[in-house]
Amino acid sequence: MGKNLSKKKEDIFLKALRKIAPGTELRNGLDLIISGRTGALIVIGDNEEVLQICNGGFGINAPFSSHRLFELAKMDGAIIIDENVKKILLANVHLVPDPSLPTSETGMRHRTAERVARQTKSLVISISQKRDVVSVYIDDIKYILEDIDVILSKANQALQTLEKYRTRLEQVSSNLSALEFENLVTLADVVNVAQRGEMVERVAREIERYIIELGSEGRLIQMQLDELMAGVEEGNLMLFKDYVPEKLDPSRRKVQLARLTSDQLLDPLEVAQVLGYKGDLTILEQPLLSRGYRLLRKIPRLPLSVVNKIVDRFHDLKHVLEASVSELDDVEGVGEVRAKAIQEGLRKLKEYNLMEKYL
Repeated sequence: MGKNLSKKKEDIFLKALRKIAPGTELRNGLDLIISGRTGALIVIGDNEEVLQICNGGFGINAPFSSHRLFELAKMDGAIIIDENVKKILLANVHLVPDPSLPTSETGMRHRTAERVARQTKSLVISISQKRDVVSVYIDDIKYILEDIDVILSKANQALQTLEKYRTRLEQVSSNLSALEFENLVTLADVVNVAQRGEMVERVAREIERYIIELGSEGRLIQMQLDELMAGVEEGNLMLFKDYVPEKLDPSRRKVQLARLTSDQLLDPLEVAQVLGYKGDLTILEQPLLSRGYRLLRKIPRLPLSVVNKIVDRFHDLKHVLEASVSELDDVEGVGEVRAKAIQEGLRKLKEYNLMEKYL
């Protein structure tokens, strides 16, 4: 779930998951309901659309707590909670959504929940009394809450995949760096790194959703993700800044790459087109010249603001490599000490990446 959603719907879905993540008072209440086998129909939202379909019941207007939710769930009817999960507003409510709205559910409680979510765009939670299943609905999205151990297992598997993808990204990135120093880069080399970089970010986004769903149980997963993703997103953006044609916006092009389907991402020509290059397979052999953003950002303590000024002054990596200490010193924000550090940093990067390539 969440893989094929639009960015807007994905954000709405993740916001809903945060509200019911372990460690929250709402999740504690859901766990009590499950253990008590009472079942429940809960609507998170006090907007006009929700109130219009409420019939009967009685006002509570009491501060939210997990135990209050559990006790009220013992009665028939729905429970209405405010958007911020701070107050229980109504209980024992009969919900009357539009019966013409489509639903794939068969049970009455779940059919009502799905229709209410579609009609009001609110978060609706339906807990099955017999099967201990928690179904989450928001707009036309449905999600079944899984056991924490299952999610942890999936998150750990995804971390292993991410580690493999990150290793492969480092390999192709190092190869590209070596080619940049030799002035032998082709579009195919850039496409390869762009593909690998996006694959890494996609797995990371999947793990981020698991972390949200794990709530307080996801701290260790978050630490591992942060370590594996250190520098990846910026490195991917620097690749676009290096090779996307000047008249195009690198950030927007990177967003377009993220919107490709999995099959499109594996197609070199699709990725080349996102980068700003059109043509048949022969275009992949087109030689390209790096502007130098990616390699300059690898030099310790060299701010992006200074990198931008260096690229503005020398235009491409070839001229940066040929620049003397004096010429680098002339760039605003560099200075003689930093100019020598840039030369030394690029020299070390060249030695390391060429050694990696030819070993």
